Amino acid sequence: MKMKILALGVMMGALTTSVAYAESIRIATEGAYPPFNYIDESGELKGFDVDIAKALCEEMSVECQLTAQAWDGIIPGLVTGRYDAIVASMSITEKRKEAVNFTKPYYQVGAALVAPVGSDIEFDEEKLDGKSIGVQRATTYANLLDGEYPMASVKSYDTVENHNLDLQSGRLDAVVGQAVLMQEWINEHGEGEYEIKGDPILSVEYIGEGAGIAVRKGNPELLERFDSALTAILENGVYDAISEAYFPFSIRPE
Repeated sequence: MKMKILALGVMMGALTTSVAYAESIRIATEGAYPPFNYIDESGELKGFDVDIAKALCEEMSVECQLTAQAWDGIIPGLVTGRYDAIVASMSITEKRKEAVNFTKPYYQVGAALVAPVGSDIEFDEEKLDGKSIGVQRATTYANLLDGEYPMASVKSYDTVENHNLDLQSGRLDAVVGQAVLMQEWINEHGEGEYEIKGDPILSVEYIGEGAGIAVRKGNPELLERFDSALTAILENGVYDAISEAYFPFSIRPE
């Protein structure tokens, strides 16, 4: 009933409408970035990003239509109208701002270097020189390696899972990825064998301002509604309840 009233109010209150005021919003996520977004055994999208997307839709009184999209094509899919927004742990960067608009950040973590326990590898030009480093392609972490550590032998992968598998098989010296994600992987698959080397890097130049929700340019109404909904769930406890279900520490944006 609430949805019908909302839609009727929009039609009566304006001559033009946009997706920002539709009864449903189509949201893409990657589905291959646990615990932030993944597909469970029953084929359903799950994870922190998914729960945040659902909470935002509920706050906006709209239905969520969630879809999985491979990372390489996730921004092109938004730009061409396959969906209305991206909630997929996408870092806000100046380059991405050229293609899409972002909400304020909904979380912030750094880039971590993961290698076998006992390895002396770290974020240092000399110690990465010639080392085989895995990273997911088209990410801020790939940009970090290209920009700051060009002497490393970087190997690009379509998913984090695949570069982690090559690390386990000994085909890589280390991998670089999002700190929370990599710590979760260590806890589940490599405790005592792998570790995060040094402190995660929080360079705005490469890592960005944090993870934001992306919407198409030219849709300021939807952007404003997402920002307002995000502010609401950060203030009313919904955000913290979701975060605490996944992480033992806070990833709230500053």
